[in-house]
Amino acid sequence: MKLRQLRYIHEVSRRGLNVTAASMALFTSQPGVSKQIRVLEEELGVDIFERSGKHLTQVTPAGRRILEHTQRVLTEIENISRIAGEYRDTDAGDLAIATTHTQARYALPGVVSAFTGKYPKVSLHLHQGSPVQISKIAAEGQADFAIATEAMDLYDQLVMLPCYRWNRCVLVKPEHPLAQARELTLEDVAQYPLVTYTFGFNGRSQLDKAFGARGLKPNLMLTAVDADVIKTYVRLGLGIGIVADMAYDPQTDTDLVRLPAGHLFESSTTHIGFRRGMFLRGYMYDFIQLFAPHLGRDIVDEIGRLADPEERRNRARELLPVLRTL
Repeated sequence: MKLRQLRYIHEVSRRGLNVTAASMALFTSQPGVSKQIRVLEEELGVDIFERSGKHLTQVTPAGRRILEHTQRVLTEIENISRIAGEYRDTDAGDLAIATTHTQARYALPGVVSAFTGKYPKVSLHLHQGSPVQISKIAAEGQADFAIATEAMDLYDQLVMLPCYRWNRCVLVKPEHPLAQARELTLEDVAQYPLVTYTFGFNGRSQLDKAFGARGLKPNLMLTAVDADVIKTYVRLGLGIGIVADMAYDPQTDTDLVRLPAGHLFESSTTHIGFRRGMFLRGYMYDFIQLFAPHLGRDIVDEIGRLADPEERRNRARELLPVLRTL
Protein backbone atom coordinates (compact mmCIF):
# COMPACT_ATOMS: atom_id res chain seq x y z
CA MET A 1 0.00 0.00 0.00
CA LYS A 2 1.44 3.34 -1.07
CA LEU A 3 0.59 6.84 0.09
CA ARG A 4 0.16 7.82 -3.55
CA GLN A 5 -2.62 5.24 -3.92
CA LEU A 6 -4.46 6.66 -0.91
CA ARG A 7 -4.24 10.13 -2.41
CA TYR A 8 -5.65 8.77 -5.67
CA ILE A 9 -8.74 7.15 -4.13
CA HIS A 10 -9.35 10.20 -1.93
CA GLU A 11 -9.22 12.58 -4.90
CA VAL A 12 -11.38 10.34 -7.09
CA SER A 13 -14.01 10.21 -4.35
CA ARG A 14 -13.79 13.98 -3.84
CA ARG A 15 -14.23 14.58 -7.58
CA GLY A 16 -17.50 12.67 -7.78
CA LEU A 17 -15.81 9.49 -9.15
CA ASN A 18 -14.50 11.43 -12.14
CA VAL A 19 -11.08 9.84 -12.72
CA THR A 20 -10.15 12.33 -15.44
CA ALA A 21 -10.81 15.32 -13.16
CA ALA A 22 -8.92 13.62 -10.31
CA SER A 23 -5.90 12.89 -12.50
CA MET A 24 -5.79 16.52 -13.67
CA ALA A 25 -5.93 17.74 -10.07
CA LEU A 26 -3.13 15.33 -9.16
CA PHE A 27 -1.03 16.30 -12.20
CA THR A 28 -0.82 12.73 -13.43
CA SER A 29 -2.39 10.54 -16.13
CA GLN A 30 -5.87 9.06 -16.02
CA PRO A 31 -4.62 5.53 -16.90
CA GLY A 32 -2.05 5.79 -14.12
CA VAL A 33 -4.71 6.66 -11.54
CA SER A 34 -7.01 3.86 -12.69
CA LYS A 35 -4.15 1.35 -12.62
CA GLN A 36 -3.02 2.29 -9.11
CA ILE A 37 -6.59 2.05 -7.79
CA ARG A 38 -6.84 -1.46 -9.23
CA VAL A 39 -3.49 -2.41 -7.72
CA LEU A 40 -4.63 -1.18 -4.31
CA GLU A 41 -7.95 -3.06 -4.56
CA GLU A 42 -6.13 -6.27 -5.50
CA GLU A 43 -3.76 -5.87 -2.56
CA LEU A 44 -6.63 -5.26 -0.13
CA GLY A 45 -8.80 -7.99 -1.63
CA VAL A 46 -11.92 -5.76 -1.83
CA ASP A 47 -13.34 -3.30 -4.34
CA ILE A 48 -13.32 0.32 -3.26
CA PHE A 49 -15.45 1.45 -6.21
CA GLU A 50 -18.20 -0.24 -8.20
CA ARG A 51 -17.86 -0.07 -11.97
CA SER A 52 -19.94 -0.15 -15.13
CA GLY A 53 -17.52 -0.89 -17.91
CA LYS A 54 -14.64 1.54 -17.54
CA HIS A 55 -16.64 4.01 -15.44
CA LEU A 56 -16.82 4.18 -11.66
CA THR A 57 -20.44 4.29 -10.52
CA GLN A 58 -20.37 4.38 -6.71
CA VAL A 59 -18.33 3.71 -3.60
CA THR A 60 -18.72 0.23 -2.11
CA PRO A 61 -19.55 -0.25 1.59
CA ALA A 62 -15.96 -1.37 2.18
CA GLY A 63 -14.78 1.63 0.17
CA ARG A 64 -16.68 4.04 2.42
CA ARG A 65 -14.91 2.66 5.49
CA ILE A 66 -11.54 2.73 3.73
CA LEU A 67 -12.05 6.32 2.57
CA GLU A 68 -12.89 7.43 6.13
CA HIS A 69 -9.54 6.10 7.33
CA THR A 70 -7.79 7.43 4.24
CA GLN A 71 -8.93 10.94 5.19
CA ARG A 72 -7.46 10.49 8.66
CA VAL A 73 -4.17 9.21 7.24
CA LEU A 74 -3.87 12.13 4.83
CA THR A 75 -4.71 14.56 7.63
CA GLU A 76 -1.94 13.10 9.77
CA ILE A 77 0.51 13.29 6.86
CA GLU A 78 -0.43 16.96 6.50
CA ASN A 79 0.04 17.42 10.25
CA ILE A 80 3.57 16.02 10.03
CA SER A 81 4.37 18.60 7.38
CA ARG A 82 2.81 21.37 9.48
CA ILE A 83 4.76 20.35 12.57
CA ALA A 84 8.00 20.42 10.60
CA GLY A 85 7.09 23.83 9.22
CA GLU A 86 6.34 25.12 12.71
CA TYR A 87 9.90 24.38 13.79
CA ARG A 88 11.54 25.24 10.48
CA ASP A 89 9.74 28.48 9.61
CA THR A 90 7.67 29.73 12.53
CA ASP A 91 6.37 32.80 10.69
CA ALA A 92 6.00 31.49 7.13
CA GLY A 93 3.44 29.30 5.39
CA ASP A 94 -0.07 29.36 3.94
CA LEU A 95 -3.51 29.99 5.38
CA ALA A 96 -6.65 29.20 3.38
CA ILE A 97 -10.05 30.46 4.53
CA ALA A 98 -13.46 29.43 3.18
CA THR A 99 -16.19 31.99 3.86
CA THR A 100 -19.07 34.01 2.43
CA HIS A 101 -18.88 37.30 0.56
CA THR A 102 -20.19 39.33 3.51
CA GLN A 103 -17.52 37.98 5.86
CA ALA A 104 -14.76 38.46 3.27
CA ARG A 105 -15.90 41.95 2.33
CA TYR A 106 -16.93 43.42 5.69
CA ALA A 107 -15.75 41.36 8.68
CA LEU A 108 -12.30 40.19 7.61
CA PRO A 109 -10.41 43.17 6.10
CA GLY A 110 -9.26 44.59 9.43
CA VAL A 111 -8.27 41.14 10.70
CA VAL A 112 -6.42 40.32 7.48
CA SER A 113 -4.60 43.65 7.59
CA ALA A 114 -3.45 43.08 11.18
CA PHE A 115 -2.50 39.48 10.45
CA THR A 116 -0.45 40.19 7.33
CA GLY A 117 1.29 42.99 9.18
CA LYS A 118 2.38 40.48 11.83
CA TYR A 119 3.03 37.59 9.43
CA PRO A 120 4.16 39.02 6.07
CA LYS A 121 5.56 35.64 5.01
CA VAL A 122 2.21 33.84 5.35
CA SER A 123 0.21 33.65 2.10
CA LEU A 124 -3.55 34.08 2.61
CA HIS A 125 -6.09 32.46 0.30
CA LEU A 126 -9.83 33.28 0.46
CA HIS A 127 -12.39 30.84 -0.97
CA GLN A 128 -15.93 32.26 -1.16
CA GLY A 129 -19.03 30.10 -1.33
CA SER A 130 -22.30 28.98 0.21
CA PRO A 131 -22.46 27.26 3.62
CA VAL A 132 -22.59 23.88 1.86
CA GLN A 133 -19.54 24.74 -0.25
CA ILE A 134 -17.68 26.18 2.73
CA SER A 135 -18.28 23.00 4.75
CA LYS A 136 -17.11 20.79 1.89
CA ILE A 137 -14.00 22.86 1.15
CA ALA A 138 -12.90 22.88 4.79
CA ALA A 139 -13.80 19.25 5.55
CA GLU A 140 -11.83 18.06 2.51
CA GLY A 141 -8.76 20.05 3.48
CA GLN A 142 -8.86 22.63 0.69
CA ALA A 143 -9.17 25.32 3.36
CA ASP A 144 -7.75 25.52 6.87
CA PHE A 145 -10.63 27.53 8.34
CA ALA A 146 -14.35 27.80 7.64
CA ILE A 147 -16.07 31.04 8.63
CA ALA A 148 -19.85 30.83 8.44
CA THR A 149 -23.14 31.75 10.06
CA GLU A 150 -25.80 29.41 8.71
CA ALA A 151 -26.36 25.65 8.49
CA MET A 152 -24.21 24.64 11.45
CA ASP A 153 -25.48 21.04 11.15
CA LEU A 154 -23.27 20.74 8.05
CA TYR A 155 -20.12 21.07 10.11
CA ASP A 156 -19.95 17.91 12.24
CA GLN A 157 -16.47 17.12 10.88
CA LEU A 158 -15.25 20.55 11.96
CA VAL A 159 -14.61 22.20 15.32
CA MET A 160 -16.83 25.30 15.08
CA LEU A 161 -16.25 28.13 17.57
CA PRO A 162 -18.51 31.18 18.06
CA CYS A 163 -16.87 34.50 17.16
CA TYR A 164 -19.36 37.37 17.27
CA ARG A 165 -23.03 38.28 16.96
CA TRP A 166 -24.54 40.46 14.26
CA ASN A 167 -27.93 41.65 13.14
CA ARG A 168 -29.53 43.32 10.17
CA CYS A 169 -30.60 46.67 8.88
CA VAL A 170 -33.15 47.74 6.29
CA LEU A 171 -31.92 49.87 3.39
CA VAL A 172 -34.20 52.16 1.40
CA LYS A 173 -33.82 55.03 -1.03
CA PRO A 174 -34.21 58.51 0.56
CA GLU A 175 -37.57 59.07 -1.16
CA HIS A 176 -39.03 55.75 0.03
CA PRO A 177 -42.06 56.00 2.40
CA LEU A 178 -40.16 54.10 5.12
CA ALA A 179 -37.18 56.47 5.04
CA GLN A 180 -38.71 58.65 7.76
CA ALA A 181 -40.00 55.79 9.92
CA ARG A 182 -39.13 56.21 13.61
CA GLU A 183 -39.15 52.48 14.39
CA LEU A 184 -39.92 49.79 11.84
CA THR A 185 -42.34 46.93 12.38
CA LEU A 186 -42.40 43.66 10.49
CA GLU A 187 -45.77 44.70 9.08
CA ASP A 188 -44.11 47.82 7.64
CA VAL A 189 -41.40 45.75 5.99
CA ALA A 190 -43.83 43.12 4.66
CA GLN A 191 -45.73 45.80 2.69
CA TYR A 192 -42.90 46.22 0.19
CA PRO A 193 -40.94 44.00 -2.20
CA LEU A 194 -37.77 42.72 -0.53
CA VAL A 195 -34.24 42.33 -1.82
CA THR A 196 -32.19 40.15 0.54
CA TYR A 197 -29.93 37.15 0.92
CA THR A 198 -30.47 33.83 -0.78
CA PHE A 199 -31.73 31.14 1.60
CA GLY A 200 -28.80 29.55 3.44
CA PHE A 201 -26.69 32.71 3.46
CA ASN A 202 -25.85 35.13 6.25
CA GLY A 203 -28.61 34.46 8.73
CA ARG A 204 -31.41 34.35 6.17
CA SER A 205 -33.23 31.72 8.27
CA GLN A 206 -33.75 34.34 11.01
CA LEU A 207 -35.71 36.48 8.55
CA ASP A 208 -37.96 33.59 7.54
CA LYS A 209 -38.44 32.67 11.20
CA ALA A 210 -39.43 36.21 12.21
CA PHE A 211 -41.95 36.68 9.40
CA GLY A 212 -43.39 33.19 9.93
CA ALA A 213 -43.92 33.80 13.65
CA ARG A 214 -46.12 36.81 12.82
CA GLY A 215 -48.01 35.00 10.06
CA LEU A 216 -46.50 37.29 7.42
CA LYS A 217 -45.34 36.24 3.99
CA PRO A 218 -42.62 38.54 2.66
CA ASN A 219 -42.67 39.50 -1.00
CA LEU A 220 -39.19 38.40 -2.11
CA MET A 221 -38.48 40.37 -5.26
CA LEU A 222 -34.83 39.31 -5.58
CA THR A 223 -32.32 37.29 -3.57
CA ALA A 224 -28.55 37.30 -3.87
CA VAL A 225 -25.47 36.05 -2.01
CA ASP A 226 -23.66 39.39 -2.22
CA ALA A 227 -24.63 42.38 -0.06
CA ASP A 228 -23.23 44.78 -2.64
CA VAL A 229 -25.50 43.25 -5.29
CA ILE A 230 -28.46 43.66 -2.94
CA LYS A 231 -27.61 47.35 -2.46
CA THR A 232 -27.34 47.83 -6.23
CA TYR A 233 -30.88 46.61 -6.79
CA VAL A 234 -32.23 48.68 -3.91
CA ARG A 235 -30.74 51.70 -5.70
CA LEU A 236 -32.54 50.61 -8.87
CA GLY A 237 -35.85 50.67 -6.98
CA LEU A 238 -36.62 46.95 -7.06
CA GLY A 239 -37.47 46.93 -3.37
CA ILE A 240 -36.19 47.55 0.13
CA GLY A 241 -33.03 45.73 1.18
CA ILE A 242 -32.31 43.63 4.25
CA VAL A 243 -28.59 43.06 4.78
CA ALA A 244 -26.14 42.45 7.60
CA ASP A 245 -25.73 45.70 9.52
CA MET A 246 -21.97 45.52 8.97
CA ALA A 247 -22.59 45.67 5.20
CA TYR A 248 -23.79 49.29 5.40
CA ASP A 249 -20.92 51.72 4.87
CA PRO A 250 -21.83 55.28 5.93
CA GLN A 251 -19.08 56.66 3.70
CA THR A 252 -19.93 54.89 0.45
CA ASP A 253 -23.66 54.21 0.92
CA THR A 254 -24.70 57.86 1.37
CA ASP A 255 -27.43 57.42 -1.27
CA LEU A 256 -29.22 54.87 0.93
CA VAL A 257 -31.01 55.29 4.26
CA ARG A 258 -30.15 52.73 6.93
CA LEU A 259 -32.98 51.73 9.27
CA PRO A 260 -32.05 49.60 12.33
CA ALA A 261 -33.75 46.20 12.35
CA GLY A 262 -32.17 44.54 15.36
CA HIS A 263 -35.49 44.64 17.18
CA LEU A 264 -37.22 42.76 14.35
CA PHE A 265 -34.95 39.73 14.02
CA GLU A 266 -32.94 37.53 16.36
CA SER A 267 -29.22 38.10 16.13
CA SER A 268 -27.04 35.60 14.27
CA THR A 269 -23.70 34.17 15.33
CA THR A 270 -20.70 33.76 13.07
CA HIS A 271 -18.38 30.83 13.75
CA ILE A 272 -14.85 29.88 12.75
CA GLY A 273 -13.95 26.22 12.37
CA PHE A 274 -11.23 23.77 11.43
CA ARG A 275 -10.97 20.02 10.88
CA ARG A 276 -10.81 18.11 14.14
CA GLY A 277 -7.37 16.58 14.53
CA MET A 278 -5.68 19.17 12.33
CA PHE A 279 -2.41 20.53 13.69
CA LEU A 280 -2.72 24.27 14.15
CA ARG A 281 0.42 26.29 13.60
CA GLY A 282 1.16 29.26 15.85
CA TYR A 283 0.04 31.82 13.30
CA MET A 284 -3.27 29.96 12.92
CA TYR A 285 -4.02 30.39 16.62
CA ASP A 286 -3.13 34.07 16.23
CA PHE A 287 -5.52 34.47 13.31
CA ILE A 288 -8.37 32.93 15.32
CA GLN A 289 -7.73 35.28 18.24
CA LEU A 290 -7.49 38.33 15.96
CA PHE A 291 -10.90 37.41 14.56
CA ALA A 292 -12.38 36.48 17.95
CA PRO A 293 -10.36 37.85 20.90
CA HIS A 294 -12.04 35.53 23.43
CA LEU A 295 -10.76 32.41 21.59
CA GLY A 296 -7.36 31.86 23.14
CA ARG A 297 -5.24 28.78 22.44
CA ASP A 298 -6.40 26.98 25.61
CA ILE A 299 -10.10 27.26 24.70
CA VAL A 300 -9.47 26.30 21.07
CA ASP A 301 -7.53 23.19 22.13
CA GLU A 302 -10.02 22.24 24.84
CA ILE A 303 -13.00 22.24 22.48
CA GLY A 304 -10.95 20.73 19.67
CA ARG A 305 -10.19 17.66 21.80
CA LEU A 306 -13.90 16.81 22.22
CA ALA A 307 -14.77 13.94 19.89
CA ASP A 308 -18.56 14.20 20.00
CA PRO A 309 -19.97 17.00 17.76
CA GLU A 310 -22.88 17.69 20.10
CA GLU A 311 -20.55 17.93 23.09
CA ARG A 312 -18.43 20.42 21.15
CA ARG A 313 -21.52 22.48 20.31
CA ASN A 314 -22.67 22.50 23.93
CA ARG A 315 -19.26 23.67 25.14
CA ALA A 316 -19.15 26.32 22.41
CA ARG A 317 -22.58 27.62 23.51
CA GLU A 318 -21.09 28.44 26.91
CA LEU A 319 -19.02 31.11 25.16
CA LEU A 320 -22.03 32.96 23.73
CA PRO A 321 -22.44 35.43 26.65
CA VAL A 322 -18.97 36.90 26.03
CA LEU A 323 -19.43 37.53 22.30
CA ARG A 324 -19.18 41.07 20.97
CA THR A 325 -21.75 42.40 18.49
CA LEU A 326 -20.76 43.84 15.13
